[in-house]
Amino acid sequence: MQIAVASGKGGTGKTTIALSLAYFFKEKNLKVAILDCDVEEPNVNLFLNLKIQEEKSCNVMVPYIDKSLCSACGECERICQFSAIVLVKGKPLFFPEMCHSCGGCTLICPEKAIKEIARETAKIEISQKDNLFFAGGKLNIGEAMSPPVIRQVKENFIDADIRIIDSPPGTSCPVIESVREANFLILVTEPTPFGLNDLSLAIEMARALKIPSAVVINKSSKSDYLIKDLCKQVNIPIIGAIPEDREIAENYSKGEFISVVKEKYNAQFKEIINHIKNFRRIYNS
Repeated sequence: MQIAVASGKGGTGKTTIALSLAYFFKEKNLKVAILDCDVEEPNVNLFLNLKIQEEKSCNVMVPYIDKSLCSACGECERICQFSAIVLVKGKPLFFPEMCHSCGGCTLICPEKAIKEIARETAKIEISQKDNLFFAGGKLNIGEAMSPPVIRQVKENFIDADIRIIDSPPGTSCPVIESVREANFLILVTEPTPFGLNDLSLAIEMARALKIPSAVVINKSSKSDYLIKDLCKQVNIPIIGAIPEDREIAENYSKGEFISVVKEKYNAQFKEIINHIKNFRRIYNS
């Protein structure tokens, strides 16, 4: 089963929930994989503190132009929707960071002056300890295209009993690539006006992708009614609420929050997991 953890905005506690779920499932003797798809700001292994056992390059295919064959016809410039290739004084100029690797320029070049070559955009880190497995991407500095990296991260540990995907914040292309094909989506939010607005966007995204979803309120407070009213209106369940707790925040800053969550909020996470288990039974039936 593949569970994605997402949020409409950053700072809601998405990684806290994802890691806590991974440890709770791990204690059930399940093979659990946690995949850090927030490749622009990965932080899962800061808490796992696993020694990286394997590192792979993430490559995308980009055009290489043989200028001795190029006739400066401009077909490559015309087909490129992202202005990755432009003609300057009759010579092609290529901007690799803007290329979306569609291959159109290679296909359309009448002189066959363009071929595709691999270009590294990120590193994929892989490790494991006991029955907990980790894979995460690190986008190279200056790179803008994260979906290809996210796809490669998700190719790892396909045979795990539970795969938990820690998604990037927001509702843009990287998030959609992360949660796509998930069996269940947990939307983590906080009871603030910003949290409310971004949760509504995340719910719309989940419905557009037709992924069964539920909400977890982190930093729960007397303002929870903001989230509860919205969830009631759109008919989406709230399956857990974790109170705002300074002790969690202090231990989070040290990379040691899991033990506090397990000790103080065991009941809340059991409730979340029971909801997922019930869905899993229905899903597998």
